Amino acid sequence: MTDPGVPARTDVVVVGGGIAGMAAALSARHRAVALVTKESLDESTTRYAQGGIAAALALPDSPDLHFEDTVRAGAGLCDETALRLLVAEGPACVAGLLAEGARFDRTDGSLALAREGGHSMARILRAGGDATGAELQRLLGDQVRESAIGLVQDCRATGLLVEEGRCCGIEAVDYDGDRYEIRAHAVVLATGGAGALYEVTTNPDVATADGLAMAVRAGAAVADLEFVQFHPTALVVDERPRPLVSEAVRGEGAVLRAATGERIMEGVHPMEDLAPRDVVAQAVFRAMHRVDADHVYLDATRVEDFPRRFPTIMASCQSYGLDPREDWLPVAPAAHYFCGGVVTDLTGRTTLPGLYACGEVACTGVHGANRLASNSLLEGLVFGRRVGDALDRGDTCTFRAEGAAAFAGDAVCEVPGGFAEPRGAVLSPPAADVIPRLRRLMMRCVGVVRSADGLLAASREIAALGAGRAAGPLGNLLLVSLALTQAALVREETRGCHVREDYPDARPEWRHRLYQRLTSDGTLEVFR
Repeated sequence: MTDPGVPARTDVVVVGGGIAGMAAALSARHRAVALVTKESLDESTTRYAQGGIAAALALPDSPDLHFEDTVRAGAGLCDETALRLLVAEGPACVAGLLAEGARFDRTDGSLALAREGGHSMARILRAGGDATGAELQRLLGDQVRESAIGLVQDCRATGLLVEEGRCCGIEAVDYDGDRYEIRAHAVVLATGGAGALYEVTTNPDVATADGLAMAVRAGAAVADLEFVQFHPTALVVDERPRPLVSEAVRGEGAVLRAATGERIMEGVHPMEDLAPRDVVAQAVFRAMHRVDADHVYLDATRVEDFPRRFPTIMASCQSYGLDPREDWLPVAPAAHYFCGGVVTDLTGRTTLPGLYACGEVACTGVHGANRLASNSLLEGLVFGRRVGDALDRGDTCTFRAEGAAAFAGDAVCEVPGGFAEPRGAVLSPPAADVIPRLRRLMMRCVGVVRSADGLLAASREIAALGAGRAAGPLGNLLLVSLALTQAALVREETRGCHVREDYPDARPEWRHRLYQRLTSDGTLEVFR
């Protein structure tokens, strides 16, 4: 199929229109670039980011302190070379946004820096109080529209073209059902995360794990899929996605309370309500389950000038009849961010030549076992630009392990309940019936707290739902659900945002990554 708006061939095709994809496309400025977005350019997970972007911009803060906070949150699994690069290059990248017209909040003319959970310093830049993602989507989106980038909107990538062991383009389909091939010297996956796997999520419905599944099917290595971060304070309302109450609200003095009024985080962690996100989510989960409730409360009644500080959250609460100045807000954990993804090196190369990845779909290693708040926009910006810069220079190299954990591939873990995913067949039950069941299953068995029994049950039910026989978005959700469940089953410890109630402690022998790949016979394997 040909279409004047869809190029048959280009130098670089970038899939995904969030901060990482736009940064990569804009940085490859001397190449012919096509940017393919599943919906309009304005609709991405980036747009929904409330809290801000973290960077050590001024004394007494420093990249070293930012590094130390991230390492603590990452629970021993951060790739320190990649992380050093992130915190060192981050300030210049943020300064670039300011020079380009980013409207970050200011107080008396100076940048208003906030503090969030896990940070020892106030280093979070925000825009519009709680609309940082929307501001960055606006800024970079305007730049994309004003550039020579070929923008292809409302077109979903469905697969990677691989010839002679190299990725050479994508297959895509638009909303009219017309199919296309876009051939390219390099493909950049910037497709975001996989919150659509879960019944309760803060992610928009575009977060369906498409890029991750395409990379797995093409043979690229993935890692750290068991580390799914749950945001502890999603507003409990009948809505999908759940409205987020930013961690920045706790940074301004809000506290978590049980229905009886006692503070949930008191005595749990030295940083109390500003503890790392995994600690808070687990404490909230356990407080809910002690009394068989579906929520706890966030008490923000002492936050000064809430409507000015958090206008988006204020409007959201009011739309549900809540006023944060007077009401305790009902909140509960919701699937929020995938710390793992497609394994990359420092310039975004994957283990499949010709394929690059950046943003939430990628596993650079900077987050380790748990993402530090507001590091995700920074990672998308820094590594998106590194990918684009490399392609702009005409990068033709293959994956290099230095600075990113090497894909060893020589120690296969036995996966109880694992099974092969044959290719090419089509699922018979309709996706509308299967997807709600899958989401409830993942929330129940592969959620905040896990166990061998629940993970084995999830594996069996994913098989019954049709993993290995499904095509399209449903097939992507089932494949990534399977890979995630396998990794969670193999990792027999509690580390970061992976919590096993049957293995409640971190174990030194598990201080390493788990890698996965689809073998030539269609079997998902896990490697240590």
